[in-house]
Amino acid sequence: MHLERNLLGTAALLGAGAALGYVVARGRAERPGGSRPEQCHRVVILGAGFAGLEVAKGLGGRRGVSVTVLDRRNHHLFQPLLYQVATAALSPGDIASPIRAVLAGRKNCLVLLEEVTGIDLAAHQVVTQARRIPYDTLVVATGSETGFFGHDDWARNAGGLKSLDDALGLRRRILLAFERAERSGDAAERARCLTFVLVGGGPTGVEMAGAIAELARHTLAADFRRIDPRRARILLIEAAPRILGHFPAGLADRAAQDLRRMGVEIRTGAEVTAIEPGIVHLRDERLPAETIIWTAGVQATPVAAWLGVQPGHGGGVPVGADLTLPGHPEVFVIGDAALTPGPHGGTLPWLAAVARQQGIHVARAIRARLRGARALPRFHYRDYGTLATIGRNKAIADLGWAHVSGFPAWLLWAVTHIFFLIGFRSRTVVATEWLFAYLTSRRGVRLITGRRPVPGRRPAGGASQAAIAADAPR
Repeated sequence: MHLERNLLGTAALLGAGAALGYVVARGRAERPGGSRPEQCHRVVILGAGFAGLEVAKGLGGRRGVSVTVLDRRNHHLFQPLLYQVATAALSPGDIASPIRAVLAGRKNCLVLLEEVTGIDLAAHQVVTQARRIPYDTLVVATGSETGFFGHDDWARNAGGLKSLDDALGLRRRILLAFERAERSGDAAERARCLTFVLVGGGPTGVEMAGAIAELARHTLAADFRRIDPRRARILLIEAAPRILGHFPAGLADRAAQDLRRMGVEIRTGAEVTAIEPGIVHLRDERLPAETIIWTAGVQATPVAAWLGVQPGHGGGVPVGADLTLPGHPEVFVIGDAALTPGPHGGTLPWLAAVARQQGIHVARAIRARLRGARALPRFHYRDYGTLATIGRNKAIADLGWAHVSGFPAWLLWAVTHIFFLIGFRSRTVVATEWLFAYLTSRRGVRLITGRRPVPGRRPAGGASQAAIAADAPR
């Protein structure tokens, strides 16, 4: 009897303890920001580009750290190859990977699809459209977006290239231009449809111009009956005295020679004064064009406004040598959002290589801080060189100690880009696609997608850029 009472009493105590534990756990789970062990250090990363993803990977699986990655898209994008999606060489899935899949093996990493609207530095909280997310350490790596140098109205008439939606929209515009030319019976209209104007002679503009030239002169050459795609006019407009201004003059001249041999017209010292639907205005010339592509520049996302600081060049946020926000050692700003001091004055360029190294550095710095380190190490960028491709067997490479061009540079460019792709599948698929294109000069993704794949009747005398933009994927 006494034993039975003792057992019943013990069961009651265990039941009460379990119930109390459930109530406490429920209360913790319902706290704003979710539950976490008191000793767990909360790291919030804004953006899953090259920089942000390296931080998450460097902290993934670490005890005592909870990592929350916020991004407005669910995929990591390999932007250096975005132009190849726009020119039908690669599919979107070849250069993009789901963020959750990349971080799947790191159980302390939480991925949230969120749109950041602000940062409350005093409260240590990130403000999104849906909630406030607390942090102990914040890493801002939201990258950059297309910038029009104060002419935001030009965006309606000139497509940028910063996202998969941009690339698919441009692919649609480029392929539809050839289709409209095939359907037109007017010589002037055909010429306008087959004119492509790229504004900006940096690496993106050069690579895009070369890719369109190869598409027109090789891939599509035998696909049409009423037009000759090889007669497409491709113009590369640059306001500076030469294209590829950040490359040594000799390499830039070699790239210009290669482009001209491919049929690309290069206009240097040519300032764009206005962009209207289907028309690019220079100071002394008017260029009618079916397709206008903006490759002239980018600007940082509105990080400076979120942090309440004065933006620097291109909207970037000036940071210290340790990549922290001055006055806020708990906040790191890296990648294209940051203006990082360079070794010889000025700031580091907004390149994928810089962003990756910064992400690795910040992950190490956070781990060191959690071990008790008071002073954070300075960031030192190791410059392994800069590459740009012009076309098949044509590229340039500035390695610092050597300047390389032609096939060796093209091979180096291809191997480097395959290496930096995320995942075995992406590397294998891209290598296979490139090998197929190299052997056959064909591109396998010449698909026009969207709400209206067959172009309708065009307004007489009207330009189509705005209409095509309205049909682009959103």
